[in-house]
Amino acid sequence: MRLFFSILSIAYVAGIFLLADSSVVSDLSTFNPYSLLHIPLYGILTFLLILSFTPLKFNPGNLSREMRSLFQRDPSNPSNPSNSTNWRNYFLLSGGIALFVAIADEIHQAYVPGRDASITDVLLDMVGISLTLFLTFRFLKIKTSLRL
Repeated sequence: MRLFFSILSIAYVAGIFLLADSSVVSDLSTFNPYSLLHIPLYGILTFLLILSFTPLKFNPGNLSREMRSLFQRDPSNPSNPSNSTNWRNYFLLSGGIALFVAIADEIHQAYVPGRDASITDVLLDMVGISLTLFLTFRFLKIKTSLRL
């Protein structure tokens, strides 16, 4: 787990909850009639969570080895931390936490005066989460194929 991105993720989630009843949200609502800002809001959260959980080291020597492990299984050693199943688990964990925060935020908004909970907002949050997971996975897969 990477401490910097973990702290940044926690601060981001705290910001989501603390700003739920601020005047900033009501000001943004005039520019955001369909709640489309939920997509990048939860996309960024998902990306921060991915960076928190994935053990990537961004130096050229380790990059190709780390990335290759993302897409290749080692059936002889299933407990190997570089097994692709673990990578998928990091991505699923990141998406699951982001979805949990999205649902908790909507429940929280139900109790904030002047705000209401909406299933549409959760669906838009899921779009942002899914899009980020897909794009990050594709980016890593493309980077791996270029370096192999």
